[in-house]
Amino acid sequence: MSDKLLEVQDLKTYFTITKGVVKAVDGVSFYVNKGESIGLVGESGCGKTTTALSVTKLLPNEGYIDSGKIIFDGKDITNLGDKELSNFRWKEVSMIFQGAMNALNPVKRVCDQIVEAILLHEDVTKKEAMERVKELFELVELDTNLMFSFPHEFSGGMRQRAIIAMALACNPKLIIGDEPTTALDVMVQAQILDLINDLRKKLHMSMIMITHDLSIITETCDRIAVMYAGKIVEMGNTQEVVENCFHPYTEKLINAFPNIYQERKMVDSIPGDPPDLYNPPKGCRFAPRCHKKIGDICDSVEPTLIDYSGKEHFVACHLRRNS
Repeated sequence: MSDKLLEVQDLKTYFTITKGVVKAVDGVSFYVNKGESIGLVGESGCGKTTTALSVTKLLPNEGYIDSGKIIFDGKDITNLGDKELSNFRWKEVSMIFQGAMNALNPVKRVCDQIVEAILLHEDVTKKEAMERVKELFELVELDTNLMFSFPHEFSGGMRQRAIIAMALACNPKLIIGDEPTTALDVMVQAQILDLINDLRKKLHMSMIMITHDLSIITETCDRIAVMYAGKIVEMGNTQEVVENCFHPYTEKLINAFPNIYQERKMVDSIPGDPPDLYNPPKGCRFAPRCHKKIGDICDSVEPTLIDYSGKEHFVACHLRRNS
């Protein structure tokens, strides 16, 4: 039996806009093993969240999967019907959304919102569902006396814990965290990340962490996939990629974060802007901003993701091919 829980194969997810088609995710392939965590990292607009919404089939009306496959636990879920999708979400895959206050209904008690999700997907009584909510509050280290509170009565960190409890309500096999610490202060961020990490290991779940913050990936993920302009440009073991990156974009991302163990200096920035995905460059999409561009090949030929190390450290870069 395969250890792969999720396998995304050559996924292309596009958006229809007034002037044409935006290729938001354009040929992305990766996998998540059972019990493993993988981080999708990159600048805003690189396709991280669109990839997650494709997996959960929560794309907005303008978005659609043009081609590719999404295999979950051995089953192709790319074209699931509405009834099958209802069973798939929450029970198989659930999502921790960014902005907890926006993810919770402000006029409903927190416990009622979690109970509603449980009753919709599990064959249990309301009393049993309420007992489950109590267990979840204890699991995410929330005072059970607060179960009947409204979202505005919670602090930001407490609301995020409530969202995590809701995501765990139906014991999913895969959790997707979309910038789960957005708008939280540094201390609360650390507490939430520790909680997510501990719960993933305790409950033997798989996880996809979506963020632009490399420090979060290094704290929570076994493997990392670096995305740029709708494509994965580098992927591998987190420590290996961070300590021995191959792609110039990954190098720039790493250098854009301060290192408290080194001398004080200004962090690097990445000049220029990401390309327009309505009309992306013909060759490497990072070529117009790349500080290691090697010639016309970068502008004219799209590099493919290849394991040059033999250790599943993949990179899509002509520089690596010629080194």
